[in-house]
Amino acid sequence: MISQHGPFVSHQANVDASGQNIIGDAANECAISVDPTNTSKMTIGWRQFNNVASNFRQGGWGYTTDGGTTWTFPGVLEDNVFRSDPVTNSDETGTFFYLSLLQTFCENMYQSSNGGQSWTELQADGLAEGGDKQWFTIDKTNGPGHGFQYQSSDGINCSGNGVQFQRSTDGGVTWQAPIVIPNEPTDGTLDVDTNGNLFIGGEGFSPFYCVRSSNAQFGDQTPVFDQITQVDMGGELSGGGINPAGLDGMLFLAIDHSGGPTNNNIYMLASVAPSGRTTTDVMFVRSTDGGATFSAPIKVNDDPINPNKWHWFGTFSVAPNGRLDAVWYDTRNAANNTDSQLFYSFSTDAGVTWSPNVSVSNAFNPFEGYPNQSKIGDYITMVSDETGGNVAYSATFNVNTNTGQHEEDVYYVRVSPTGGPTPTPSPTPTPTSTPTPTPTVTPTPTVTPTGTPTPTPSVTPTPRATPRPRPTPRPRPDTAVITLRRDAR
Repeated sequence: MISQHGPFVSHQANVDASGQNIIGDAANECAISVDPTNTSKMTIGWRQFNNVASNFRQGGWGYTTDGGTTWTFPGVLEDNVFRSDPVTNSDETGTFFYLSLLQTFCENMYQSSNGGQSWTELQADGLAEGGDKQWFTIDKTNGPGHGFQYQSSDGINCSGNGVQFQRSTDGGVTWQAPIVIPNEPTDGTLDVDTNGNLFIGGEGFSPFYCVRSSNAQFGDQTPVFDQITQVDMGGELSGGGINPAGLDGMLFLAIDHSGGPTNNNIYMLASVAPSGRTTTDVMFVRSTDGGATFSAPIKVNDDPINPNKWHWFGTFSVAPNGRLDAVWYDTRNAANNTDSQLFYSFSTDAGVTWSPNVSVSNAFNPFEGYPNQSKIGDYITMVSDETGGNVAYSATFNVNTNTGQHEEDVYYVRVSPTGGPTPTPSPTPTPTSTPTPTPTVTPTPTVTPTGTPTPTPSVTPTPRATPRPRPTPRPRPDTAVITLRRDAR
């Protein structure tokens, strides 16, 4: 499927060997990464449902070598193994990493040195520790933490309780014992400033927080969090509603690495439900003092406030030149208040002002094509470069003639301040190498998804309420009890 909307062209990523749609599957919750040494090479990880009648999903992925015009879907990370919550990233040398959650709430880290064409598992299943709604980042500075990987997860973990942080000092092969993060910022992301300081943003089950560790970059020290800042995002994260069994958005934190006047600014963006509302707006804040204080929240979606309209799955990234790019799903043009389009806005003044919003996709019905789990994932992602942004998102443009409904698929679209797709530049820096891991298991999977996997699917989640309740310790894998926080998977 190629979906044209004005100058913006969305290309489907979860396609068969002929580049055609796979009838009857579903793909959502997509995470994109770009090779900074050759930005025509990208990879997207997603949750792959081979049969929408089942809640069973696997770790799907696709790659492109031509800037997103064509995509190859080789298969899943590990055939017939339940996986969820895909997160991808790339280091400065163009090595890709893929963090994947197992049904046990433990994880694996995978690595690709060939542009996402194949993946190497860096440890046996589950030995990357972690937990639900995990996220990770890579230290790309030239400081002592160069190449370190950091991850956080919510209160339902592989081991222990609390919102946890973990560090790998050997490129994702081994992970140190988890540390509980103060004030429990969850459903969020991490980044590292140019001085090597680590920042984690998330919602502490009501207020948002930005926490800092200035010593995580020192491998011989136990990381401590030495700065905790409460942040007003203008509302709270929500779940359900337009995304019945999932989140309506996560908190995204990113740091400016431009080297200019805005260098090391810390930015946070999320789709939140303002007080008294059940629908969401895209809200943004910034810190210019290393996370000690944050600005008042700014609404990025520029349509008039309307309690019937949704602006959900907001995400953003910071370009190398300091420009901010943001995208989200938006129902402003829908008479039924639920059909959604991908919208885009950018800022060239550190988020003080945002450009007029533009729709960059055709409208789609987010309620069709559900797998057994009734949601279209929990997030979408983007990566920016000097001239624009590379976006991975899920939509329901394709029709499954067997069911008479549209189906969920993963798409790539290029957005740009010039109003349409521009050629993706291909810089060729000579970066400093990251540590070369020595994996314990080295499969190179190229399995093409076929049929319905045989493992027993997990219990269908129940949508969580708004506001979200505090998590309870997760049940062990042999129990049928499902906590509300498990819905996030």
